[in-house]
Amino acid sequence: QVHLVESGGGLVQPGGSLRLSCAASGSIFSINDMGWYRQAPGKQRELVAGITSGGNPNYADSVKGRFTISRDNAKNTADLQMNSLKPEDTAVYYCKADVVVSGIWGRHEYRYWGQGTQVTVSS
Repeated sequence: QVHLVESGGGLVQPGGSLRLSCAASGSIFSINDMGWYRQAPGKQRELVAGITSGGNPNYADSVKGRFTISRDNAKNTADLQMNSLKPEDTAVYYCKADVVVSGIWGRHEYRYWGQGTQVTVSS
């Protein structure tokens, strides 16, 4: 069993910053891609930023230059530094991890999601 726990959400004024953290724990052999997604009310969940196991990031156009994703493979964590926040960044943010699990049946990759953390940007 694998669990993802997110932290760091909250209320911030426009132009402010927040840092989200995601920690994976459990029966983990390795983690391939990790990422942060968000879902605003009435909208579909969308990719905000992703990062490969080698540390290569990718970003949604809407957050390029403002958000930075990073990860620590030794700790199985991924962080999202969010700067210059805008009201349209308001959403529930979810951490995603593609986890390789190893057992007597071999190695398989499974996708796991965190429970979500609310980010509200408002004055």
